[in-house]
Amino acid sequence: MSFQRRMEENMKLATVEDTVEYRLFLIPDEPRDPEKHKETLQKYIERIMTQFAPMLVPYIWQNQPFNLKYKPGKGGVPAHMFGMTKFGDNIEDEWFIVYIVKQITKEFPELVARIEDNDGEFLLIEAADFLPKWLDPDNSANRVFFYHGELCIIPAPMKPGAVSWLPSKPPTIPQALNIISTHPENVLASESIQAAVNRRIRGYPEKLQASLHRAHCFLPAGIAAVLKQRPRLVAAGVQAFYLRDPIDLRACRIFKTFLPETRIMTSVTFTKCLYAQLMQQRFMPDRRSGYQLPPPSHPQYRAHELGMKLAHGFEILCSKCSPHFSDSKKSPVTTSPLWAGFLDSLKKNDYFKGLIEGSTQYQERLEMAKNYFQLSVNRPEGSLAMNPGEEILTLLQTLPFDFEELKKEEANLSPEDDDQWLDVSPDQLDQLLQEAAGKKEPEPLSKEDEHYDLTQVSKSMKAFISKVSTHKGAELPREPSETPITFDADSFLNYFDKILGPRPHESDSDDQDEEEFECLDSDDDLDFETQEPGEEASVKGTLDDLKSYMAQMDRELAHTSIGKSFATQKQMTTSNNSDEEHTGAGGSVMTPVDVDLNLVSNILESYSSQAGLAGPASNLLQSMGVQLPDNTDHRPTSKPTKD
Repeated sequence: MSFQRRMEENMKLATVEDTVEYRLFLIPDEPRDPEKHKETLQKYIERIMTQFAPMLVPYIWQNQPFNLKYKPGKGGVPAHMFGMTKFGDNIEDEWFIVYIVKQITKEFPELVARIEDNDGEFLLIEAADFLPKWLDPDNSANRVFFYHGELCIIPAPMKPGAVSWLPSKPPTIPQALNIISTHPENVLASESIQAAVNRRIRGYPEKLQASLHRAHCFLPAGIAAVLKQRPRLVAAGVQAFYLRDPIDLRACRIFKTFLPETRIMTSVTFTKCLYAQLMQQRFMPDRRSGYQLPPPSHPQYRAHELGMKLAHGFEILCSKCSPHFSDSKKSPVTTSPLWAGFLDSLKKNDYFKGLIEGSTQYQERLEMAKNYFQLSVNRPEGSLAMNPGEEILTLLQTLPFDFEELKKEEANLSPEDDDQWLDVSPDQLDQLLQEAAGKKEPEPLSKEDEHYDLTQVSKSMKAFISKVSTHKGAELPREPSETPITFDADSFLNYFDKILGPRPHESDSDDQDEEEFECLDSDDDLDFETQEPGEEASVKGTLDDLKSYMAQMDRELAHTSIGKSFATQKQMTTSNNSDEEHTGAGGSVMTPVDVDLNLVSNILESYSSQAGLAGPASNLLQSMGVQLPDNTDHRPTSKPTKD
């Protein structure tokens, strides 16, 4: 399966198990003491997680955060830094990680990075339209890396041994690292491939703020206090509600942790993906839960609905914890020798945004930084992190909050964001799909283009048909200027002659031996030039018979409903018509089918039946760069009349 076919098949909803893996290697990859190498890589992990903390700390991940850990060498893969993140429905998490990995290799030029997901080389899938012909999923292993902030693709030699430093087979990881370090200028990906990948990560890190959505929620005070300290836990709450099952909902018949009487109005920050997941599900709470919704006409109905759904998610998380769990996994953060350097790095990178030290907002950001440090920088090897439910219960036990104080804050809530982005029109959806596919939006047709040249449809379709097609799919024309593959009728007939030549056409038996067909598997048996004159005459007779059969079929089909459904060319009555245009009986002229007219007619009929929606006709034409004008004639379509 080609990368382009994989790209088409990846236009689907992600699942919660979708993961991305990333590896960072240190070059030059030379033999070294394993313990010292491990210590070196662990220091790199601390430096990386500290340097990129200003971006990573406030980010709300769908399922799992960006993380790195030491991975020892195994099976020919040297020791390296490894990370894996489940990104689920939020594909932006994956591309944010691509941006981070790319920037890491830019900031640390001695590192080489490799990244892939469930689909394999998803960077190549993204750039499928621009890949060289030789590159396919079967030979792409260990060829795609980031180095010095640039995408690199290790090429394959045209012939084995043609380039001394290129292996004839896909390289091993050590070979790939050596090639990249010694020939960096020869492995850079082409500009078009680089542009396809860079288009997906354009706008980071500023783009992070645009991915957030702030909304008012009518929540229990405990959840509001928890989210002030750990804004990222909103993702766990949404996922618990979104992926709930009947067993989970048993815990929500009667709430034990987040009582409905303690609800207050507060502002919650979601990612757009999380907000959409919470909004798109219709759900009515159990009457016994105490969570009653106002009528839909109520001005704060949406805030009540969001808060109810989020409360169910948090209750589900807490219900899965053992009542006697221990919070001994948590160790003091500020006692770590790495904390002081980590905090200094945050201040240098303006993480606190000029907030006064000791202020409420400063303390909130400081708590977020401590939590990030605990999970990502100072996490002991082999230690187990708390699950979200345990973390929530721990915060409720240790976090003092004043219900009345939170109630007073209702009057000073910041305005919530507009969620009109949820209501996407068909035109906006088409534009988003075109942008996702890396295509420019077609310019609207001008008044001068009212008389649309339909020959463009016919020419484009012929160019498409002339392209190579295999069981892996068909190649779309990349540029109109490309020379199509020509069809040589004489060569085809000669090949046909070679196949049918040795076959005695008098035989009507179906019980032919397998030996009679073995000639089809050998090119040596198809040497037409070695045939005797008698054999050539036999071939000519066979072809004459075949043409006669085809002419007879044409005559029979011409009087059927199938034959009459095709539009034909204007009948020609000249006496010089070829034998193929005459019937054998009465000498009447067979009117040729107008292939172009039938093609355009059927395409237009299919396009019209789509009623402005997506369909096979518009998808095929758009893929070839052909834009049809809008259908202003709403009369039912019909076949063109025949002359």
